Amino acid sequence: MVIQWYPGHMNSARKKAAEAMAAIDVVIEVVDARLPEASTNPLIRELRLQRQRPCLKVLNKADLADPVVTGAWIAHYNRQDGVHALALSCRKAGEVARLPALCQALAPHRNDNTKPLRMIIMGIPNVGKSTLMNVLLRRKLARVGDEPALTRAQQTTQIDIRHSLTDTPGLLWPRIEYPNDGLMLAASNAVGRNAVIDEEVASFLAGLLLSRYPARLAGRYGLSAEAIAGGDAATVIEQLARRRGLLLRGGAVDLEKAARVLLQDYREGLLGRISLETPETRRAMLAGASAADRAAVPDDDSRGHGECCPTVSA
Repeated sequence: MVIQWYPGHMNSARKKAAEAMAAIDVVIEVVDARLPEASTNPLIRELRLQRQRPCLKVLNKADLADPVVTGAWIAHYNRQDGVHALALSCRKAGEVARLPALCQALAPHRNDNTKPLRMIIMGIPNVGKSTLMNVLLRRKLARVGDEPALTRAQQTTQIDIRHSLTDTPGLLWPRIEYPNDGLMLAASNAVGRNAVIDEEVASFLAGLLLSRYPARLAGRYGLSAEAIAGGDAATVIEQLARRRGLLLRGGAVDLEKAARVLLQDYREGLLGRISLETPETRRAMLAGASAADRAAVPDDDSRGHGECCPTVSA
């Protein structure tokens, strides 16, 4: 399944974000700590680099992610020019309260009452931008909820005399290039329900969990050793359905309900602290995609001879 989701309001949001970038000092880019690179919008990087703005990269929902993997991602991002990365949970006010000082360190020239620090929060839908803003402001200003694209308008608020903060709508990019990115985003509830098929997303998630966190699946759903050892996503979802009594008339398993249970348990952290990608798996995926691209290009011997060069699936 190829997942693409780019509602019309996002094009307008992108234009307004580009305009706002001219009048801000630091970009606070919020990503999902469970899938930091898949949830990084390349358009945001493009916009901030055009204006040469530093970035505070916030790996939010760190309480749901594998801490060892998160540490590897922090080191990865902190090696990038103009980027300072940290992991936090926006549910913890003390962690969020550190952000203005960290942004100040990235723009030391904006540090008095006549030149207040201007920050902007950006990121894809449902990574916690609005919750982060509400915690920073210590009041409920931005609308939040467990569904993507609730924020539709850009708004700027003064935190105090020396700091202002602009919240922006969740912004995806027009074409998700890698299918696994789309599936990770869908599993993490970052795309609209109308763009996904829950059973296919759950099958992807079950396969990934089998390969990296099999004990979590077995512990949560009481799965048999055969289901775990066999490494079959369909068997996992079927056994989950039977264990939970998710049956249709006649005794057939309700795969749709079972898929929703798996996805919701992952989203709520009931399977434990899980990361869907690591720097190593990301590099492997990109290398595989590059190999497929190269295989799709004819070499010198086949050009002009009417031969079809084979493609390799990544």
